[in-house]
Parts: sequence; C-alpha cells; structure tokens
Amino acid sequence: MASPSRRLQTKPVITCFKSVLLIYTFIFWITGVILLAVGIWGKVSLENYFSLLNEKATNVPFVLIGTGTVIILLGTFGCFATCRASAWMLKLYAMFLTLIFLVELVAAIVGFVFRHEIKNSFKNNYEKALKQYNATGDYRSDAVDKIQTTLHCCGVTDYRDWKDTNYYSEKGFPKSCCKLEGCSPQRDADKVNNEGCFIKVMTIIESEMGVVAGISFGVACFQLIGIFLAYCLSRAITNNQYEIV
Repeated sequence: MASPSRRLQTKPVITCFKSVLLIYTFIFWITGVILLAVGIWGKVSLENYFSLLNEKATNVPFVLIGTGTVIILLGTFGCFATCRASAWMLKLYAMFLTLIFLVELVAAIVGFVFRHEIKNSFKNNYEKALKQYNATGDYRSDAVDKIQTTLHCCGVTDYRDWKDTNYYSEKGFPKSCCKLEGCSPQRDADKVNNEGCFIKVMTIIESEMGVVAGISFGVACFQLIGIFLAYCLSRAITNNQYEIV
C-alpha cells in the first residue's frame, strides 16, 4: 500500500494525465466525426466514380463511415474510463486504440500497393460502360452521363471512343457530350467536347483520395498519443493504487 505522502505527491501527476487524456479523447472523438463526415461526403460526391470501379472500391466510403462511428463510440468509452480513473478500462481503451491503429495501417498499405489497379479498373469499366451504354438510365450509363456533363468531357481518351459503340451507330453522340447545354449532337463532332474523361477523372480521384488518405493517416498517428497516455495513466493508477476521493 502506498504511503499517504507518496499518494499525495502522485495525485497531481495522475490528475495531469487525466486532464491531458480527456483533452485527447475529445479531439479523438472529433476526428471520428470528421471521418464519418468524409465517408458520407465520399459516398455522395464520388458515387459516380465508385460505380465504375469494382465492387470492393464502392465499399471505401462505408469503411470510413464505419471507422468514424467506431471512433465516436470508442472516444465516448475513453472519456468514461478516464473520468472513472479505472485502470482496467484504460487498458481496454489502449488495446482498442492499438487494434484500430493496426487495421488502419494495414488498410493504408493495401490501398497504396493496389492504387494502380484502381486506374486500370476504372478505365476498363468505363470502356465497358460506353459499349453497353443506353439512354434508358441504368446505373453505369447514368454514371457516364453525370461524369461527362460535370467534367465537360466525352469518351475515355477522347470523343472518338464513342464511334466504336452501338449507341453511336444508332443515334450518334449522347447529349452528355455536348459543349453547350441542350444541344443535339447526333454525329456532329464539332458540337461535342473533344477531351476524354479518363485523365480528368483520375486527377479528381487522386486529389480527393489524397485528402481522405491524409486525414486517415493523421487519425492513425494521433492514436499513438492516446495509446501512450492511456497506458501511462493506467500504470500510474495501478502502481500507486490511486483512489477517487
């Protein structure tokens, strides 16, 4: 049992650790909200692009949403554990932080290794979407129209890609290729955008995914601070048999 004088000396240290950990946990909780918001934003803003990737890529926003939700719940638990000054709860908090950090680290490595497959997958699926394009509104055709209208582009590499499609042989260029809104391009190449969509889409995806990757990396590194603080506070409480008065 620690002597009263020793406990009196260590109490300010533990109180300091608690205060810092509470501040950290609050910031950590905010990062969970940010990840949740980024996931929802990615689902809404990048849905057209993800729909032309493979099925695994379409799960990226849901992964961010799930991770953000878990961090929010874990941050709430960490705040409760810190306020209670419970050694075993703090150890559990540190263990969960470590687990999430490892999962995020593996996900980042996998994403970096397979980043080139995203480009190939998008290009192949975009070419396939053009060949199977119709004006009845299936999700791939709708994605092609939205991309071409938003980015003012036409085809994969350029507008000539449409000339190899069944749709072009029957009706000409789709209206989403038009330079001006409401035109009827048919087979008039002067009325459509000349630039292809592939380079433009890749530029956007790389920039947006860079934002997502940067935020995710920052959150992962930030968790190392929480692991250290939770472990130190838990050890201090255990070693000094700190009791809440």
